[in-house]
Amino acid sequence: MTWPAYLNEYEKLVIRMDNPRVVIDNAVCPTATLVKVDSARKHGILLEAVQVLTDLNLSIKKAYISSDCRWFMDVFHVTDQFGSKLTDESVISYLEQSLDTEESDFERPIGAEGYTTLELAGADRPGLLSEVFAVLADLGCGVVDAKVWTHNDRIACLISIHDELSGASIDYDSPRILHIESRLLHVLKGDHGVCGARAAVSSAAICHPDRRLHQIMFADRDYDRTSPPLTTTQSSSFPAVSIQNWIERGYSVVTVQCLDRPKLLFDVVCTLTDMEYVVFHGTIDTDGNIAHQEFYIRHKDGSPISSGAERQRMIQCLQAAIERRSIKGQRLELYMEDRPGLHSEVTRTLRENGLLVTRAEVSTKGDMTLAMFYVTDASGQPADPGVIDAVRQRIGPDCLIVEEKRPQFRRHEVAQGLGGVGVGLFYLGNLFWRNLYNLGLIKSFS
Repeated sequence: MTWPAYLNEYEKLVIRMDNPRVVIDNAVCPTATLVKVDSARKHGILLEAVQVLTDLNLSIKKAYISSDCRWFMDVFHVTDQFGSKLTDESVISYLEQSLDTEESDFERPIGAEGYTTLELAGADRPGLLSEVFAVLADLGCGVVDAKVWTHNDRIACLISIHDELSGASIDYDSPRILHIESRLLHVLKGDHGVCGARAAVSSAAICHPDRRLHQIMFADRDYDRTSPPLTTTQSSSFPAVSIQNWIERGYSVVTVQCLDRPKLLFDVVCTLTDMEYVVFHGTIDTDGNIAHQEFYIRHKDGSPISSGAERQRMIQCLQAAIERRSIKGQRLELYMEDRPGLHSEVTRTLRENGLLVTRAEVSTKGDMTLAMFYVTDASGQPADPGVIDAVRQRIGPDCLIVEEKRPQFRRHEVAQGLGGVGVGLFYLGNLFWRNLYNLGLIKSFS
């Protein structure tokens, strides 16, 4: 950048801080690409950067976060979904353009563009998703896009629909959409009139879909609902979260340890941001399959966490955010020609074979439908392979594919990966200075 002659060094610094700088470096680390983001600090800027990376299915294996006053810098060590450094010039160019922007264009319509998006929330039960799709098919609505999460016996959905015959969107304030909402609300309440059900056209027109799902489940207070006791396998992968105050510096230090998975950092940072906390410093590291994250946070007003009740709520909310997207069940992938009522037929087949859908994503592109379902048996246990095969034969073995199971990790493996150290305040005062060293802003004094 060429600076005008009349600017002094201070004015140059201010301009540089107000305009993000992005550096993508493949030379420093032999196993990962470094993505450095340097910009003025504002609430949510960290989430925006993480969102861009995760939307490209990039894995963040290590990161350093540091900010103070108006200044903010992140360094992310990323790989593609195959564990390789970034070499695709189109991906690198997209990252540079998406991260290096003065305006916040990271948010986008929560559903398929040009269609009507519905938000559903309520108590989950076997066959509920099938009933929802059946109502939409009966009312002549085509499903263009859908995301479904379940957690602690609750369900949250974002479903984009259009008129099945014309392909046009349905007016948000039309009598028809009010009738659709009423029918869906009746399904969500069930025969017993369960409280807390919600069916409405999305009022958050501009928001990242995954962030909106987190917000829906947070508003539904899925984090404080009583769940059955965890099995041994579930306990071994349950996220461990601790919070301690560093009084001298005025920070609350949040430590998260759990099995690593895609989009983990997004889920944690999203929750901190929507709970109105600001991340000032942090480190993210991955040792094998174990993720370790540590954040130095304050409220937006500058104060740390001040009570035991607030601390406990934060722990519950972070654990819930991590668990919502955790793998629950066998993954089935559907790819076939779209037709009216297809999603209703597929989910009905799953229900009739005693399968419970724990998470789902549906997308229609042109004349084809691509969908992903995670399924268990009705009690939440692994589905019988014979039942899965029967479902495939009924839907079409070439259209419904069973994905290979991901490896499971036992409790002692997690403990070994954590070095035998419990959750606690690992770095305390050293973190701040180590971040500055890792960012290349100070020299080592060792």
